[in-house]
Amino acid sequence: MIDFKEKYAEYARGFEAALGDYCAKMDFAPSVLTESMRYSLQIGGKRVRPVLFLAAVDLLGGDWRRETDYAIALEMIHTYSLIHDDLPAMDNDDFRRGKPSNHKMFGEANAILAGDALLNTAFSLLLAQISRGTEHLYAARCLCDAAGAGGMIAGQSADLLYTSAEQVTPEELEFIYEHKTGKLITAPLVMAAILSGSYYFEMKQFGHDLGILFQITDDILDEVGSFDKMGKTLGKDKASGKLTCVKVYGLSAAQLQADLYAEKCHRVLEAIDKDVSFFHALTDYVRNRNQ
Repeated sequence: MIDFKEKYAEYARGFEAALGDYCAKMDFAPSVLTESMRYSLQIGGKRVRPVLFLAAVDLLGGDWRRETDYAIALEMIHTYSLIHDDLPAMDNDDFRRGKPSNHKMFGEANAILAGDALLNTAFSLLLAQISRGTEHLYAARCLCDAAGAGGMIAGQSADLLYTSAEQVTPEELEFIYEHKTGKLITAPLVMAAILSGSYYFEMKQFGHDLGILFQITDDILDEVGSFDKMGKTLGKDKASGKLTCVKVYGLSAAQLQADLYAEKCHRVLEAIDKDVSFFHALTDYVRNRNQ
């Protein structure tokens, strides 16, 4: 049995070291572009997605220290989505991870460009991996698809479409969850499965259920969380009419939904004939998180 906090910290430290080395080498002109990219990449955060990937690679027998470029690309895509999500035309949030959003630091136009640059740089990192073999090509493609028009962007588009809608359905809510949040939670697990050639369907199902659980708890925390813990403005989803689990089911039922998806995650893990204690603990962490 592993110590979850220690193991999580080990993966996170390895990722932060690799990211720090990469950011130190970035030197795009004009300098404001590099500064704005570094600002959001290194502003902090839980690093759930890169840790998920590195832990899954480790679980499935790979050397996770050799695959940090995938983790950096994953975090670049996630970070670009946060920069754009905070823009006045989207969620219009002045804070991210407890600090001023990118557009509050560098201006709206520079923030858009920083997000664009992070997305394209992520693709460049992924392209550099495909010469390593077919499995690396498919892992790169998995992440590209998860980030694109059939993945995260579809979820963001649906989120905007259903904002303030008078009638919504659980199916529409699930579509947003599966795409806007779920795709970038599932992708790191599926990428690790592709690289190892094992447990593809189990990792895909676990990622799907974990992604929905993550967004349900995010919706709950928007109602009952605190700025000090979350590092972003709370109550905005309700105020802006966002389609959330709490809006559709109510707070108590949303908490029951979270329990249900946590149990689904645990059941999927039982089908994997390896020491999955880290992922059981991660599921409990996501269910019970306060930030």
